Amino acid sequence: MIRRGASTSLDGLLSASSTNSPLSRVDVAYRGKHQSIWLKLEMHNPTGSIKYRTALGLLSALHRERPLGRSEWLIESSSGNLGVALAEIAGEAGWRFLAVVDPKTPQTLRSRMLGAGAELAMVDTVDDCGGYLLSRLDTVRRLLRESPSLRWTDQYHSTAGSAVHQTSTVPELMRQTGGLVDAVFVAVSTGGTIAGISEGLRRFVPGLDVYAVDVVGSIAVDGAGHPHLLTGIGATRRSTLLRPSHYTRLYRVADVEAIAMCRLFRHGTGLGLGASSGAVLAGLVRALADGVAPARPVLISPDGEDSYLATVYADDWLASRGVLPSVEAAEARARNDGLTFTPH
Repeated sequence: MIRRGASTSLDGLLSASSTNSPLSRVDVAYRGKHQSIWLKLEMHNPTGSIKYRTALGLLSALHRERPLGRSEWLIESSSGNLGVALAEIAGEAGWRFLAVVDPKTPQTLRSRMLGAGAELAMVDTVDDCGGYLLSRLDTVRRLLRESPSLRWTDQYHSTAGSAVHQTSTVPELMRQTGGLVDAVFVAVSTGGTIAGISEGLRRFVPGLDVYAVDVVGSIAVDGAGHPHLLTGIGATRRSTLLRPSHYTRLYRVADVEAIAMCRLFRHGTGLGLGASSGAVLAGLVRALADGVAPARPVLISPDGEDSYLATVYADDWLASRGVLPSVEAAEARARNDGLTFTPH
């Protein structure tokens, strides 16, 4: 939660928000080779995820366009973390917030939005790619037509969501690594995070390798869409914020790979990561298998385990989705390849 006692104006929230999420050093062993990595732990942001930064950037852009007054009505489509960030910031500032969510939005995050005073509009119509994103966006547009006073933060098109990483995430990374980072792995959803980090870091580190990680079934970058289990990564629409020049290479990982990485990582380090972070770890392992061996890579970890205890980390949930045997097989293959994670 955002600390109580903070200013209830957006200007106050922005000036009081020192994100400064920590880096954690982890040693990775894989197929007889060893790699040291940095994890940027965004779970330590005030609302528990990297989307806190995004929310501040989007709200600041709305405020510059036309000042946000008391009792303002905000609206956004969200799979979870951005909705929580907007709900908690709006609650502090005295604004009303309507989150357009779907059945895949974790119940933990829905409860947090409601607890912060948000209202939820549930969308249960599956789109052509087997997800809900396009249906959520249709609902947002309909509600905007019906209620013109609603103000849409629009994480899908606003460049403010990527620009905020150039002014907050990138300076932190440069300070924390001493500018010695030579590669970064970032999950893809709207594309704003990776676009902002790529543009910002490459100004300081020319030639930096940026590895985009998406989930199989997503068309955020390209390809054919189909249903997938993970939330917070991937999309059933092409990103309007991400360009090919933003990344060196794209790795697509399956749901079961990402889930297996979450479980293996927690077993080795005692630290529970969110599903998108598991996908980023899987992207790193793919890169290592390809012979990519950056000296000082940073992996952006969007959130922690709290919202996934009843899903990614729960055998009964995985069994109910028919993927527990596949997850266990992925874990066994990784162990056979000597994959271990050890705190530095």
